[in-house]
Amino acid sequence: MQINILASGSKGNATLIQTEDTKILIDAGISTTKMKNSLESLNVDLKDIDAVLLTHEHQDHIKGLPVLSRKYNIKIFATPKTWQTLDCKESLRREFCYNLNNSLDFSDLKIEPFSISHDAADPVGYNFYNKSFKLSFATDLGIVSPTVKQAISMSDALVLEANHDSKMLKTGPYPTYLKNRISSNKGHLANTDTGWTLARLNRKNHTKVFLAHISETNNDPILAKNTVTNILENAGVNNDEIDIEITYQNKVTGCRFK
Repeated sequence: MQINILASGSKGNATLIQTEDTKILIDAGISTTKMKNSLESLNVDLKDIDAVLLTHEHQDHIKGLPVLSRKYNIKIFATPKTWQTLDCKESLRREFCYNLNNSLDFSDLKIEPFSISHDAADPVGYNFYNKSFKLSFATDLGIVSPTVKQAISMSDALVLEANHDSKMLKTGPYPTYLKNRISSNKGHLANTDTGWTLARLNRKNHTKVFLAHISETNNDPILAKNTVTNILENAGVNNDEIDIEITYQNKVTGCRFK
């Protein structure tokens, strides 16, 4: 299995998951041109994408969908409540729009969504299974609920939000209502929450973790990594157990797993 985060942050989100037989996009929050270029850098043709899975209906996760739907015959999956609130659904080719069920199977890839806490209609994260390998994807989290904690446990690889530094958010330029939204139980995950989640998570002997959806205004990639790493070290977790990597808004990040 291979994962490549094409873009991650408030300006747009898209992630490629691929196995030997299957290629899946999580979200389409960047332009089709940018997505096409990013995929080509990975020797992947946009025409070969099997499906797009939506996490929720916010613009930074769906703004590339209309053009993508018009130009390519790609299946798009979302929960019924997400479809109801998707403001671009009339621009999509209906014959390629599908309701997201409890489980999806694409040849050598099994996919299971799970509910997350965010201010959207019915937001979800995803688990991907290929043979004995498990990859979990959970961003745009207000809190790590028991459901999420159970879902992402025992993963070989994990994409987990580390959105903001609490002090930077508090003293930053955002208006009060937006600060309150971000820090709420339906907002976004702080670096410290990410660190403690990983420290207390039921894990395999080694887990590759990608810190994602890092705010450009209220966080810094190095700060996010250092905060999480310090918490893990203080909790007695060493680098051999959890390998941390940072994702960026405009840089393709990823890894292939055997």
